[in-house]
Amino acid sequence: MATKELGGQEMTAIKKLLTETYGMEGEISALPGEHDLNFRIRASDGSSFLLKLHAAGASEELDMQVAVLEHLALAAPALPVSRALPDRSGVLLSSVDFKGVRLARLLTWLPGETWAGASNRSAVSVETLGALLGALDRALTGFGHPGAGRVYGWDLARAEMHRTHVDLIADEEKRNVVRAILDHFVSAVLPRLKACPRQVIHNDANDYNVLLDADGRVSGLLDFGDMVETFRVIEIAVASAYALIGAEDAVGTIARLAGAYHGANSLTETEVELIFDLVRTRYAVSICMAAKQIRDNPENTYLLVSQEDVWRELQRIERENRAIAVARLRDACGFEPVPTAARIVRWLEQNAHDFSGIIRPAVSKPKAAVFDFSASGLAANDWATLDKAEAEARIEALIRNEGADFGLGLYGEDRAVYKGDAYRTTVASQRRTVHLGVDIFAPAGESVHAPFAGKVAFYHDDAVAHGFGPTVLIEHVTAEGDVFWTLYGHLSRESAEKLAIGQPIAKGEAFAALGARDENGGWVPHLHFQIVTDHLGLEARMHGVGVRDQWQIWREVSPDPSVVLGLSVPASVTVARDKEFLVRERHRRIGRSLSIAYSAAPLKIVSGEGAHLIDEEGKRWLDMVNNVCHVGHCHPRVVKAAETQMARLNTNSRYLHDSLVEYSRRLTALFPNPLNVCFFVNSGSEANDLAIRLARAHTGNRDIITVDHAYHGHLSSLIDVSPYKFAGKGGEGRPAHVRVAEMPDLYRGRHRYGDADAGAKYAEDVKRQVEALAAEGRKPALFFSEGVLGTGGQLVLPEGYLEQAYSHVRAAGGLCLADEVQVGFGRVGTHMWAHETQGVVPDIVTMGKPIGNGHPMAAVVTTEAIAATFANGMEYFNTFGGNPVSAEIGLAVLDVIRDERLVHHCGVVGKRLMDGARRLAERHPTIGDVRGHGLFNGIELVRDRDTLEPAASELDFVIAEMKRKHRILLSSEGPHHNVLKIKPPAPFSAENCDYFLDALDEVLARVARG
Repeated sequence: MATKELGGQEMTAIKKLLTETYGMEGEISALPGEHDLNFRIRASDGSSFLLKLHAAGASEELDMQVAVLEHLALAAPALPVSRALPDRSGVLLSSVDFKGVRLARLLTWLPGETWAGASNRSAVSVETLGALLGALDRALTGFGHPGAGRVYGWDLARAEMHRTHVDLIADEEKRNVVRAILDHFVSAVLPRLKACPRQVIHNDANDYNVLLDADGRVSGLLDFGDMVETFRVIEIAVASAYALIGAEDAVGTIARLAGAYHGANSLTETEVELIFDLVRTRYAVSICMAAKQIRDNPENTYLLVSQEDVWRELQRIERENRAIAVARLRDACGFEPVPTAARIVRWLEQNAHDFSGIIRPAVSKPKAAVFDFSASGLAANDWATLDKAEAEARIEALIRNEGADFGLGLYGEDRAVYKGDAYRTTVASQRRTVHLGVDIFAPAGESVHAPFAGKVAFYHDDAVAHGFGPTVLIEHVTAEGDVFWTLYGHLSRESAEKLAIGQPIAKGEAFAALGARDENGGWVPHLHFQIVTDHLGLEARMHGVGVRDQWQIWREVSPDPSVVLGLSVPASVTVARDKEFLVRERHRRIGRSLSIAYSAAPLKIVSGEGAHLIDEEGKRWLDMVNNVCHVGHCHPRVVKAAETQMARLNTNSRYLHDSLVEYSRRLTALFPNPLNVCFFVNSGSEANDLAIRLARAHTGNRDIITVDHAYHGHLSSLIDVSPYKFAGKGGEGRPAHVRVAEMPDLYRGRHRYGDADAGAKYAEDVKRQVEALAAEGRKPALFFSEGVLGTGGQLVLPEGYLEQAYSHVRAAGGLCLADEVQVGFGRVGTHMWAHETQGVVPDIVTMGKPIGNGHPMAAVVTTEAIAATFANGMEYFNTFGGNPVSAEIGLAVLDVIRDERLVHHCGVVGKRLMDGARRLAERHPTIGDVRGHGLFNGIELVRDRDTLEPAASELDFVIAEMKRKHRILLSSEGPHHNVLKIKPPAPFSAENCDYFLDALDEVLARVARG
């Protein structure tokens, strides 16, 4: 029935039914329904329900709908599907009298807008629909009911039955398309489908059965009336047929839905490969069903209107290349887009030593002049202004001037020259612009040789402007039986026409020649050489240019041909991708434990300068959390030092080299005696791990004392001494050989600001840890501490803390370590090292992060006596530690710190920042504490300055808004995640500081307003 206002008698009857059957009263409104009578009930308490009155008959199917909701209530209670409510007698299906005998069901109401009516549909809508259906079908595994075994016209597995209705389709084009799809289903799809998993599925996630919330996420799934036991993958095909309506990228929508389903309920490769054909089949079945219904009910003009979407979308996906569509679906579900591609590439790599040259094979080591034809290249505008003759003359001149044997255009270049209609795709915003082969520039008539044996498979003369001209595909077979092709485009017509299909071609054979401009499509004479793992059914009409947004597919279809060429210069470039794809690939290929900064809206950073990072759009982001690039991102002096030394030599430290000795001299000169011996490693974690070994070798003890909430590295030995890790999520607790000293927090600890003896009092807990060890007959090997506590919340140590703590540890025979990995190299603004602010001399100092300004290097400095006890016969060697490139970079960093007066600069700007933040605290009570040394600062946010309740969620908002509105990058720290962490590159200027303070003022004002 259509939606309408209920008449008085109807209203009275429904109210009576509700009261007598369910003991319920409420506002009643009619809803549309094809077979059932549906009513929304709004109860007086604000809750809503769905009342369904089913016509008599089909009791088995109705019983199945009742049974499935009961099953899901137990198997998957979190799924957003309706729950059945019993009547007053406890029955879920009640016999009632309303316009005849009917069966009544009362269901919980699912909020949301129907997919068809929602204006906020997005990629998220598609993904959440796929995930919901995957979870639903997983929950339905094992569910069975006699009603599910029905012979049902909407079961795609029975699509063959609709072939008898094809002749009812009036339009000839539509009739032919539908017949071809159903024939393909019977001959190619159904035989493979029979090997796929079967189960009961929902089978009707159409645009009126799916609900979306205000954010466009799927919030509910309605109507289980089309359930059937069939092949599981049909669930995806049915949903996709509706989800893609109106979407710009039809195949992309199907792939997104299938990928999300697969993430919740793993699909087989066969299932994934059948989805595209099953979507086509769904449309064909829909058209057949409509044709039959129109024959039986010719007055039903609504059927004609409703079929317009179906035919339009079917025509659209019929224009898709099926092979590419299947590859995209495989990729979306985590399978290799082209199953044979990886094996073919491995075969090429394993046999490359035996390949012949393609152009001028007699030259054993040909020289190539490399050209940049990319749309973003420096010469892009110059190339665009040249006509063909001028371009040819320039290319010839460049090859000649470089003394090269030929010129080279690169694989993977995104070019602007492909402007014709031939490069359009079915997606308006996506064109084929990325080069799938390499261009080898040589004079017209130059011989083309086969790199390895094969046979002529396909020939086509693409005799149009900007086409391939005469094109040949040679077929090859690997040792494993995988077939692939090499493509040769822009050939001379005379040479190509002499070839016969099936003709054997020997390795090294000169089988063709390069064509001139008047026959090769109008291009500068060159060979387009391309590897093809799947010709997509196009044969010699194969595309030579792919879609950037689908590059993960196209690079499998046509892998990098560099392996065949074997040149001394790169023949390919990396194709830049969007952030969504990069996140997906990181999740697939890199451990999930590696987080992404600002994961809700991640940044793609492509360059840096000074205190700024620069994204792919050229936007500059003020970087206030990067103490690694200490002297500034991409500092030219450091970059130059790396480039110069890398071009000259990089080897291990067993050989004599001036740079290593000079760097060790310069580095140890920054410490007082007796700290005069260096060990060079590659990271702060390695440095701290080595420090533990040094301490244990020197003292003969094994136990470590660390400060609570400290973090000292990611190696197993350092997780053991990092309460930030071992006491946190995923940690295994404190190891037996580790003692944890109280964190000296002057803001919220036991001893606070104003207590002149706080340092000594906190150090007493270090003493207690020493005494606890002594009670067990043990002694400490090493005490770990930073000069300013980073993960503790940028905490400045109370005066005298390290002096007293060191005294207690040393009295027990232990050593003391200063971890300068975070805070060293002048960041604190008054000294080179943070531990110097405490007036102590450690036994061991570890350095990392800023030491190489982003280059992976680190160091340990200790005394000669400690180093001597470590030399116990077991050699210590670090392959990369202290290599000449690292040494030169380290020297450059020290030079910049000295010559640009960065220690003083950190002090001046750091004071400006903290003074400004304290002024902000006068009008923003959310700021509880401002602390730090130089440019290592913390601003702690609280909800109440008396109770010190942490304002963690408020800080999350501040960080997000500083990024979103002001392009300032910040992070949180501290045990309560309520400390704004500030540690920018040292060149962070007074202007940067003021910009930050103004921005923070604005955001905190919004925090105050709520």
